Amino acid sequence: MLKTSKRKRKEWIETLCFTIPALALVTIMMYIPFVMSGYYSLTEWNGIAKDPVFIGLENFRKLFSGGSIFVGTLWFTIKYTLFFIVFSNVIALALAVALTKKFRLANVYRGLFFIPYIMSMTIVGFIWKFIFTKGFEKLFDITQFGFLNFSWLGDPNFAFYSVAFVGVWQALGFYIVLYIAGLQAIPGDVLEAAVVDGATSRQTFFKVTLPLLGPSITTCIFMSLTNGLKVFDIILALTKGGPGTATYSTTMQIYQEAFTNNNYGMGSAEAIIYFIFVLITTQLVLKVMSRREVDL
Repeated sequence: MLKTSKRKRKEWIETLCFTIPALALVTIMMYIPFVMSGYYSLTEWNGIAKDPVFIGLENFRKLFSGGSIFVGTLWFTIKYTLFFIVFSNVIALALAVALTKKFRLANVYRGLFFIPYIMSMTIVGFIWKFIFTKGFEKLFDITQFGFLNFSWLGDPNFAFYSVAFVGVWQALGFYIVLYIAGLQAIPGDVLEAAVVDGATSRQTFFKVTLPLLGPSITTCIFMSLTNGLKVFDIILALTKGGPGTATYSTTMQIYQEAFTNNNYGMGSAEAIIYFIFVLITTQLVLKVMSRREVDL
């Protein structure tokens, strides 16, 4: 009994020793800045003055007034996220199904699709900026295809699709890997049973494979949701929010307000509002998706 008590005490001390540094780091890096941001959102402060001026909820009132572009950036972020979720998951799932087939260069194609994901998003943005401008211009001279002569980054109607396309292209490999793992985890006898029962390939995919991919689909949708909501670097490299504010994401607006305009009070207020929006959105999506999962 005494030995058991000493062993439990030792395990408790070891757990405490490993947990305290992690908690301290998370507290210093996340919780304290979050609380400070909540305070600064109620002030007017440029980051240089010694004492912030307390103004209450004035920053929050200004955010939803006609003179603020915050609501517009939020709407752009929502559109981008929806586009990113739908196309990245649909295309990734289709390619994953194709790449799970047995053919000679399957592993080579998997690697090729994954290469853009391991590249820096900023580098990817600069590469595609060159392609949209100089590359398409040269191809138009050769082929005379009209769509190559469009101002893909300079026209507000095309800039959104250009940014969204590059975002999907860069992240596609990651979701392909997740879907391939999910497809390979499906028991073969379940698929064979469906074929024996007379199910066609289409029926097998939609009635058997797709429901059993529930955990993978939930993971991929949640990851694409978070990646879409935090989009920043690809826009900075491609358009810098232009033309005008046509491709201004919320994260870019928060960065510009706080660190470019030196308005930390307003930037903190925008960050708080966006945090609440992201928290509610992610929890709702997780709740909806988890209900649709099918256990093996």
